[in-house]
Amino acid sequence: MSPAVPVEDPVPPDRSRGPRALRDGSPVTIIHVVRHGEVHNPEAILYGRLPGYHLSDLGREMARAAADHLADRDITYVVSSPLERAQETAEPIARAHGLDVATDEKLTESTNHFEGIRVDRRALLRWSTLPVVLNPLRPSWGEAYTHVAARMRLALDEAREHAEGHEGVMVSHQLPIWMMRRSVQGRRLAHHPRRRECSLASVTSVRFHGTYPVRVLYAEPAAHLLPGALDVTGTSTEVIGR
Repeated sequence: MSPAVPVEDPVPPDRSRGPRALRDGSPVTIIHVVRHGEVHNPEAILYGRLPGYHLSDLGREMARAAADHLADRDITYVVSSPLERAQETAEPIARAHGLDVATDEKLTESTNHFEGIRVDRRALLRWSTLPVVLNPLRPSWGEAYTHVAARMRLALDEAREHAEGHEGVMVSHQLPIWMMRRSVQGRRLAHHPRRRECSLASVTSVRFHGTYPVRVLYAEPAAHLLPGALDVTGTSTEVIGR
């Protein structure tokens, strides 16, 4: 398990546009991992990997806010989950840097037993679903946290290789991003879903010295758009260090 990496304030952008390296020649690379914006989902369905769920008008504003936040960064590579909401969030970021959006299945949403329904207390307490919710540590209702973390770390390393000495962007989903962050920081993967610090259109940035992650940054460029936004996957109430 990697040692914990602190969350710190974002570093100023490097405007030189040249490859960055330490004195020993190790490349300095930053990968910004962006969560998609709000989805048009008036029925509050847990949509998971279902196709056809696009950004709402507010979600498109959030995507533009994320793109504005990253506009002055040294972005040389953008890759996204294949799901529509992630692709639509990645587009304005890539466009601002004259890049195409690559697609990586490893960045997709996790599987979930409750996909396609509205998850409420009644759905969770039915006798037929009780076995599904008995083990929150794995979790029993979906893709194992260990599997999500492993594929996200692999995607992170691949993005670092593509953007070596510069900065890259990965666009993904709340749980996969949170699993990546906890894995990088050496924290246990089991957690309360409503204690994730990963709001809509948020940016979780990982700074590498060579191949080693040395710093995790977090920003919410769409914070002013969050009040009233529909987010059926949890709220941003995680206490750092817990």
